[in-house]
Amino acid sequence: MSKPWVVGVLAGLLLLGACGDPSSGSESAPPPVPSAPKASSTTHQRPAATPEAETDTEAEPNTGAGTGTKAPAQHARPTVLYLGDSLAMENQKVLGGLMRDELKARYTSAPYSGTTLCDYLEGTGEDSLVPSKDKAAALVRTLRPDFVVLQFWGNAWDYTPCMDGIAYDTARDKYFARYTADARRLTDQIAGAAGGDRPKVVWVLQGPDPMTPDRVRRVNTIYERQAAASGDMLADAGKAVSPASARYTWSQYLPCTAYEREHTAYCTQPSSGRTALHIDDDYLHFCLVPTTSTPKPCPVRSPGILRITRAITRAVAAQLD
Repeated sequence: MSKPWVVGVLAGLLLLGACGDPSSGSESAPPPVPSAPKASSTTHQRPAATPEAETDTEAEPNTGAGTGTKAPAQHARPTVLYLGDSLAMENQKVLGGLMRDELKARYTSAPYSGTTLCDYLEGTGEDSLVPSKDKAAALVRTLRPDFVVLQFWGNAWDYTPCMDGIAYDTARDKYFARYTADARRLTDQIAGAAGGDRPKVVWVLQGPDPMTPDRVRRVNTIYERQAAASGDMLADAGKAVSPASARYTWSQYLPCTAYEREHTAYCTQPSSGRTALHIDDDYLHFCLVPTTSTPKPCPVRSPGILRITRAITRAVAAQLD
């Protein structure tokens, strides 16, 4: 292991981990999102409060009645709710743009940095980083979404009170048992809030972690099993930011895709035919500017974020065909 790699990872652990969020240093709006073609260790930095949930201004509650899981009509505008941690925070604007452009979706996002599944459970009260109004069930009752997209990397640090101090580093069996139980509880609360016409839950599978690769693999397995048990779905966004032949091998750079070569802002090293997924001192986040303690969507074009959000959009689109 080279000295620069060690320094970079230590800096990531101390400063960023799973809770910081990107800031451009200015208040300029994020760049436009191009349309898609047809066809660990966690840190101990307390996240700042997340801004108000972003909602499509055209969104209207879906009041249609029915039984079982929704199967949106092929030409209907789906209503999509996006929840998660700092990865969702940095992705939310780009995903919203793709959902609206590609699927004509009504879209709402309410991510909170550093959160776990239990933070979005009703009944956690003050032991949660998510206020009552933005709990998953509360938003489902208000928005009546067709899809609830959940993206959680696997946080478990001390500033997440609802985890009761359970962390991967110190209590691995308890950590995985807690995530399993919370995935089931969150699914049940979403279904209960929706009544008989429940939305599809979309579990986003995570990309590689260079420090604890087995942890991410097992967290993804929890999501896969929960989706299978409840008749929900997966979006393997992590595969889009992994080497083609090594799903759980972390890499800072990957070969540019055909899309990235055609849109040169997303192929950061065209002379070598590769693009950056992470900046040098942050092995977790995909925004190509440093994170800060102030949660914000990523303000710059970032290939990893576009890859992840396109994978999520494709997964939802497949359910509408």
